[in-house]
Amino acid sequence: MAKPPRATLAPAPTGPATPAEPPRVGAALAALREQQALSLDELSRRAGVSKSMLSQIERAQANPTVAVVWRLANALGVPLSELLEAAPRPAPPAISTVAAHDTPTLRGRDPGCELRILGPLALAGRFEWYELTLQPGAGLVSDAHEPGTQEHVSVLAGRLTLQAGEAQAMLTEGETARYAADTPHALRNAGKLPVRALLVVMHSD
Repeated sequence: MAKPPRATLAPAPTGPATPAEPPRVGAALAALREQQALSLDELSRRAGVSKSMLSQIERAQANPTVAVVWRLANALGVPLSELLEAAPRPAPPAISTVAAHDTPTLRGRDPGCELRILGPLALAGRFEWYELTLQPGAGLVSDAHEPGTQEHVSVLAGRLTLQAGEAQAMLTEGETARYAADTPHALRNAGKLPVRALLVVMHSD
């Protein structure tokens, strides 16, 4: 669910660090220098950065390190963020991937319940989807969500018992149920084998 009772976020292992691209601040630097009526010579003297390097940075022929940007920000009397936030951001990749070991995992109060967060965290509270695993006898029990919330559960393996309010249903492999989640509800493993399911939560507008 969106907020499993007493669930804790398991720390995800971190993969190898990706080197950050040097900040592109040329246009912002040139604009701030002109606003303050500073020559390249004067800014070079204040920041301790060569005039030729400043010229190359402003013409986007060189990318400064963060340390150099910090010195330039101090020389201009502006926060570091003013230079960095004004820099153009790279376009998002056409395809972004999340490694299995980097997928966040929620574990409920029942030790046999695990939720892998498949949806972007930025959509939490609006539209969420999870891979749910329930060991035999385990369950995911939730209080009512906000009015209008709907959930959809699709069983990939095993047998699942669903209770939503006073209604109950038994789901087997390949079946999907859709139900109101603005009432207390529960998903339980009704068999002797682990249950795997996809759980989608759609919050009301």
